[in-house]
Formats: sequence, C-alpha cells, structure tokens
Amino acid sequence: MDTLDDTDRKILELLLEDARRPYSDIGDEVDLSGPAVSDRIERLQERGLLRRFTVELDRSMLRDGVSVVVDLTVDPDITQEVATRLTTVDAVEHVLRTVDARIVFTATIPEGDVTALLEEWDLLQYVETFDARILANSEWSPGIGSAELAPTCVECGNTVDEQGTSAVLDGTEYYFCCESCEATFRETYDEIREGV
Repeated sequence: MDTLDDTDRKILELLLEDARRPYSDIGDEVDLSGPAVSDRIERLQERGLLRRFTVELDRSMLRDGVSVVVDLTVDPDITQEVATRLTTVDAVEHVLRTVDARIVFTATIPEGDVTALLEEWDLLQYVETFDARILANSEWSPGIGSAELAPTCVECGNTVDEQGTSAVLDGTEYYFCCESCEATFRETYDEIREGV
C-alpha cells in the first residue's frame, strides 16, 4: 500500500495554511506541475485522508452569543448518536467524543444558556451531567507533522501499514491489513452484491 511521502506532507501543510492556494503555487513549492499536484490531491481525497476544503470563521468577529466549551457525560450506548446530532446544530462548531462516554463541544450560544440549547435540540434527556465554561479564546492549529498513513482494515479493524493492500469496489476504496482480510471481504462483498 502507498504511504505518505514528503511531497504529500508538504502539499497537505500548504493546504492547511490556505486551502484556496492555486495548484500551480503549490507545485512551485514542491517542484511539481499544477496538474501533478491536482493528481496527488485527488489521490489523497480518494484515500479518504483529505475529506474537504473548508472555511474557518473567526466567531469573535461576529456578535451572536457567548462562546462556550461544554463537557457532557452521556450513556455510553448513545454517545455517537448524541455527538452526531450535535454536529447538525448551527451554534456548535467542534464536537469531540472520548472513549469514556464524554462529549466535548464548542459553541456560540445566545445568552450563554447551554441548558436551553440542549432542550431545543431534544438532547437534555440524554445528558447525565454537563459542565460549561466561557471561552476566552480559541485557536485552531492543525498540522501533519511526521504522521504516517494508517487507515483501519475494514475486515478486522487492525491498522493497515505498508504491507497492507487496498481495493476500489464500486467506486469506494477499502483498506486491508493483509491479503487474507481482502479476500474475505471481497467474498462477502460479492455475495451481498449478487444477492441484491
């Protein structure tokens, strides 16, 4: 399986600085043509590593409420459901889910009333406890550093390393830690597809 090389890392760093940077400018930085940069970015998107290009708003420049960070404790069986619902709330900016059934999110809330926000979105009933604090400042500093590509095997859940494989089935790329997992997955995939 392909891994990230220094050129991929540099392209990602440049996109993190400015996602609207022209591919020709990125190419000048990494010694590639604009079309070659486009091909690499498309490959990173197909792998699922680069999911979208987005805009970061400075909420401090807008007047629409109080910026808070909220720490919720919910029933472990519904943590993912609550986190997913929070991502649909306009006031919520970032949602983080921990392994101990906690959800931490940042939001800008009119009047700073977290209870009202949770009630409005029919989430208060799922919350065991919550703690809210007013944010003085928030900085976003994503980076790639020396990270390696390490997707999860869709068959067994192990981390896929350079000995792993990948396959595109019906337009979706899947990653496998070994050929055995790939064969098992393909067999099941084909059975399901034939049964449809």
